[in-house]
This record gives sequence, structure tokens and C-alpha cells, in this order.
Amino acid sequence: MKPANTFKVALLLLLFLCHTDIYAQNAKEINIDDFRKYILKVKQEWNIPGIAAGVIKDSKVVFLEGFGEARPDGTPVNETTLFQIGSVSKSFTAVLMARLVDEGRVKWDDTVKSILPDLDLYDDWIEENLQVKDIMTHRMGIKGQQGTYIPNLGYSRDDVYKMMHLLKPGYSFRGSYEYNNITFIIAQKIIEKLSGKSWEQNLQEVILNPLGMYGTSANGEPFAASPYSAVPYDYGWRDSIYYSPIFGEEQALHWLTVIGPAGSVNSTVPDMLKYVQFHLDKGKAGESEIISKKGMDYLHRGLTITSQDSSRTTLYAHCWFVEQNNKYRLWFHTGTTWGFTTLVAFVPELDLGMVFLVNSDAPANLRYSLMRRLIDMYRGETNLRDYSTEYLKEWIKSSAESREKTKANEGKIERVPAPSLESITGVYDKGELFGKAVIEIEGGDAYIKVGPKGWRHKLVHRNGNEFTFRSDGHGFRVKFDTGDKPSLDIDFGGGENFGPWIKVSN
Repeated sequence: MKPANTFKVALLLLLFLCHTDIYAQNAKEINIDDFRKYILKVKQEWNIPGIAAGVIKDSKVVFLEGFGEARPDGTPVNETTLFQIGSVSKSFTAVLMARLVDEGRVKWDDTVKSILPDLDLYDDWIEENLQVKDIMTHRMGIKGQQGTYIPNLGYSRDDVYKMMHLLKPGYSFRGSYEYNNITFIIAQKIIEKLSGKSWEQNLQEVILNPLGMYGTSANGEPFAASPYSAVPYDYGWRDSIYYSPIFGEEQALHWLTVIGPAGSVNSTVPDMLKYVQFHLDKGKAGESEIISKKGMDYLHRGLTITSQDSSRTTLYAHCWFVEQNNKYRLWFHTGTTWGFTTLVAFVPELDLGMVFLVNSDAPANLRYSLMRRLIDMYRGETNLRDYSTEYLKEWIKSSAESREKTKANEGKIERVPAPSLESITGVYDKGELFGKAVIEIEGGDAYIKVGPKGWRHKLVHRNGNEFTFRSDGHGFRVKFDTGDKPSLDIDFGGGENFGPWIKVSN
């Protein structure tokens, strides 16, 4: 490198370090009650049933409070209320893998096939070259959310793992970023094989017990059994904001268990603040090292650009979004399940972390408005931006436009009467992986029984030979072919083309 260029690089580095130091110096103590008032404002504006919030600053919990109702009976949200944290669970799985790397049982560059010889993917080249570092960073080539709703028909993690060879890549391997859940089942398989323990055991022994996260669990059954669980609420816009509680099968608790390593952790705000501190402390729980600083730095390193504009660049690391804007660097992740939404974030240069748990599937911008407002307050911004009002206005406008567009498109559809129910009844088969689907008539309605658990659901006519049914909280479309070779085809919602169930008997 030429001396002049060396000088320029050194000058730029000095300016960057000074810039960062100025930000750190600007960090200040705030009147936390002002933030409490802002949470109340956000809750009222967005009309959500409940929210729990926590803030940790300089290794101390400075805010911890619940707002609104945890359940329709008026039970208040408090520090013991249990929420599903959704995709924030992914970072727990990444920590478990990093622990195995620290122990020398696996390397990030190891091929998955060398660990799991039974791995079977659609593309043979990807199957042979896929590395451990690829499976949790959403760049395997599998399209966004593809395969996510397979569990809602009662299939298990093992079933989904065996179906992966049916998922045709939607983009080139490592060539893009598309968010996916089921690839974490591959991570689970690796963790279990190398440790000799279940993913759930590893979660408990490696993370939850050392951090003292005693109110945290995983999967659907523990959530349903806990007396502290919040009730989830459906949320949306139909000329005004609405929300309604979700009960029973609609909570999708089987899905929650199957999606496991990608989204099944249940937790409280106090426990999640301990988890945030663990990340701020670079892998330590007090004086005990759970994973090495090197391992945590690897998890926090951005790998793939997910978005970029004039004000910020956001990358995806191992289960954290890393945002670099013109003011600070931020690590965060959201989570969504049926009726629950989460945001966990931390800003190391401010030694600041935060957790927001919501018992409704309200938009992410609600949580972002709280995150950005809090950071601005701690940075000493003089003119605080009202993110909530701004984001809410944008969401209402977008929701109204989308609703009108849907209505217009529905009006253009030519309505075709349903076939006779007798013509679609019978037994349909799709081989060992998927099993049989049975269509029966009862009380003048058609029912479908499909999946390994034998769940039975009412078919609702949509148009022509197309019907819909709901299973474990998700709506599926099923189309019948009543021609010479009768069959039915279920739309799994992720662009999959698994092919039809063939009718084998009436």
C-alpha cells in the first residue's frame, strides 16, 4: 500500500474511533419514567391487549414492567407472565452450536453431510457442500418460509427433515437471503448427534440453568401447562384495529414444538434480560464462561446483507440482525408465533439491552418504535422522534390499501359452483412420507382427515374444485381433480410443489 493511502486509511480509522467515542460520551442517564409514558402511549395508539418490557443498562435492570392484560379475564401482564418468543429462539440454537465448536466437536466449516450422512436435499451439489455455518443464516437456497407450515398438519421434526429433498431451491446457494425456519431442524440434528442429548436438554443445561433462566421453557406442552402463560391474540386492521383471543387448536402448539430450535422458546422479561446480558458480556454468565468470546464474536458477525439504503445497512449474523446506521450499531431480532410477537435488542457501545414481549401479532414497527425511542433517549437526542405515531400511520395506510386490493381482486374472480361432495369422497394416498388423506361426508358437510395424527377438519368451499380447511391454527387450500385420475393437492403455503394425493378408493 502506498504511504499516502496508508495515511488516508489511518485518518479514516481515527475519525471513526473518535466518532464512536463521542457517541459513548453522549450516552446518559435518562428519566426512565419518560420511557414508561411512551410505552403507555404506544399501547394506547396501537390498541394492543398487553406488553411486558425490560431494560438493562450498565449491567443493571433499570426498567421492568407489564402493561395491559395477559388474559381475557383481566389477569394483568407482569414480570412473571410467560410469552412465546418465536424466532429469538434461533439465537439459542446458535449458542448451542457455538458451544460444540468451543469443545472441538465440530467446526463451522465442516460439511453437514460428514456429520449427518442421511441428509437428503433436492440439489445434490448443495447437499455435499453445505457447511454448518450455512444452516442458520438463511442462505441455503430454500425460499422464504418454505416448509414452515408442514408441521401444522401433524408432521414431526423427523418428518420435515425427511421431506427436505422435496424443496426445490428458489435461489443460488449463498447467493441471497431468504428467511426460513425448517433449516434449524438440521442444526438440531447436529447438536443432538454430537452431544448425545436432545436439543431441549442442551438448551436447559448449557443456557437456561447457568443463566438462571428458571421461568423459561421450550415447546408447546410446557407453555400450555404453565399457570403464568399469556393468552395470544389475533390482531389486524378491518377499517379499524381489532384483536381477539386465540384458544385451543388455533394456538398452533403442535407447530410450536416441531419448529422447536427455530422458534419454540417460552420466556419472561426478567429471564430474557439475563440472556441479553449474556450477549453483552460476550458469552459469560457472571464469571462463568458458557461460550468463548471468540465464539460469541463469531455469532455476532454479520454475514449477509438483508437491506441497505442511504441511512443504514443491515446484515444477518448467526441469528441476529446487525444494523449499522449513521449513529450507532445495533444487534436485534424479532419473533412471531400465533398471537405473540417479540423484540430483543442490544447496543454494546451504550451497554444497553432491551426486551419487548407482546401477546398479539401486532406489526413489528410497534416494537421498533419502542426500541428506537429508547436508544435515542440514551444517546441524548434533543428532539425525540415519535416513531410510534409515524409508523402507525404508515401501517394503517398500507393495511387499508391491501384490504381494498384484496376486495377488488376477489370481485374479479368468476364464481364456479362446488362439485358434488360424493365425487370427492374417498381415500387418497401420497406414499410413506405423507401418508393418506380421507374425505368423508357427515351432516351434509365434507371433512378431511390427513397427517400422521389423524386430525379431522371441516372443508369449506372456496371456488370450483377448491376448498379450504384449518389445521393447528393454519389455513390450507386443497384442490380436487375429479377427472379420469382423481386426486387432491394441498397447498402448503410456501411455494412447495409436493404433488398430489392419488385417489385409491371411494
